[in-house]
Amino acid sequence: MGVQAQGVSQERYALIPRVLVFPVDEKGHVLLLKGAINKKIWADLWNGPGGHLEAGEGVLEAAKRELLEETGLSSGKLIHCAQIVVDTGTKPGIIFFVFKAKQLSGELRSSDEGELAWFTQNQALKQNLVEDLYTLLPLVMRHRASENPFWGHYSYDKYDQLVMRFSR
Repeated sequence: MGVQAQGVSQERYALIPRVLVFPVDEKGHVLLLKGAINKKIWADLWNGPGGHLEAGEGVLEAAKRELLEETGLSSGKLIHCAQIVVDTGTKPGIIFFVFKAKQLSGELRSSDEGELAWFTQNQALKQNLVEDLYTLLPLVMRHRASENPFWGHYSYDKYDQLVMRFSR
């Protein structure tokens, strides 16, 4: 089967792939990144490390790369917690794959992306987070490696407010 058999067309709805990683230490603290002031998106907001997939890169490879680039850490265990489609109301939309990173090693260091800090879940929820994290972070923290990932769909209403739906 060649490339043309894949049915790729400019008329079809397309998704930009991203990864989002929540490093969790042995005490259950989560590592968040406060976006640098000069970032295009989520400047001065706390989020998990992550970003776009590079050409030729798989989702798992991207999660490992982003974790290392943005934190200096590697993970002995990446747990796929969620897959979320973001309907932007335009072409393309976004799909992001959410991971919990455990069994961490390496030397923690900030990057050009922003500063890093460890939080309990309750402390994290009191920070100035990217807006979906107030709902998403508790779901990820509760997720167990033995469970299937959960599914999310984000869209925006007529007032440009985020609408989130999750299912198992």
